[in-house]
Amino acid sequence: MIAPLLSPVLALAPTTIAWSPKVALVMIVANVIAIAIGKATIQKPDVGLKLPSPNFFGGLSHGAMLGTLSLGHILGIGAIQGLASRGVL
Repeated sequence: MIAPLLSPVLALAPTTIAWSPKVALVMIVANVIAIAIGKATIQKPDVGLKLPSPNFFGGLSHGAMLGTLSLGHILGIGAIQGLASRGVL
């Protein structure tokens, strides 16, 4: 009963791109950009739990790093899907 209702919706879903080193590079760049944005805009980036090597992570706390990397993954997903739809990836 539900399958006939979902088939038109599934037909509209875009095809997903297979993982490749290009996809990984786009995600890494998006996360580095997000860390730079977080470092510049978070008012108290070092408040809270400390990471094991804070100098390696730009002096950000655990919560700040989690937030910036979440933003980085959102940016990365958008960039990967956009580049894939244009045929670059």
